[in-house]
Amino acid sequence: MRTLRLSSRLVAACLLAVQSQAQTSSQDNPDATSNAAPGAWGVSVTADGNAVPHSEFYVSPVIATDHGWLHLEGRYNYENQRTGSLWVGYNFSVGSTLALRVTPILGGVFGDTTGVAPGCEISLTYKRLTISSTQEYVFDTKDRSGNFFYSWPQLTYSPREWVHFGIVAQRTKAYHTDLDVQRGVLAGFTHKKITLTTYVFNAGWTEPTVVLEVVYSR
Repeated sequence: MRTLRLSSRLVAACLLAVQSQAQTSSQDNPDATSNAAPGAWGVSVTADGNAVPHSEFYVSPVIATDHGWLHLEGRYNYENQRTGSLWVGYNFSVGSTLALRVTPILGGVFGDTTGVAPGCEISLTYKRLTISSTQEYVFDTKDRSGNFFYSWPQLTYSPREWVHFGIVAQRTKAYHTDLDVQRGVLAGFTHKKITLTTYVFNAGWTEPTVVLEVVYSR
């Protein structure tokens, strides 16, 4: 219960700070709004196929929906294999040429890993360049030694609207390699509502891990 109260307070503090900043930003910049159209539900479905050396291939699906400030998300094989998680968050965005989007989130984790997790999804875009990161801290309610910090930062450049490439890193508990922090490159393209991206981690350091990602969004 102490862990749950601490996590709730952390996310609540983030939400209050973001809401205060959003009110200030909207007064300074009336055009700063959420990415979703008013009254519309935005939906994205992601499937990551993970080819890890000396391990079985597995898929990690993520379903997310946004309605104004509200963000809802479900994940599987993400915090750990055979583990699911459900999330709620608060969307905040500001700026146009330099666009910042922040979503503090709070999740419940269940399965092989059980716990509660505060986190944040953030992106900063300038013209064709985007820096983004998804991060969370899992408080394992079964065993404190299972507490874990997860992070996926990446930097992408899009010379055209339909193509992108960049660099990426990941710290995860879902699989293990010789490196604690996975690092690599990415390349992908978009056609209408479908985005395909290939990530290659650890090439040149150890046996590479390949992640094949398919995203449908509307």
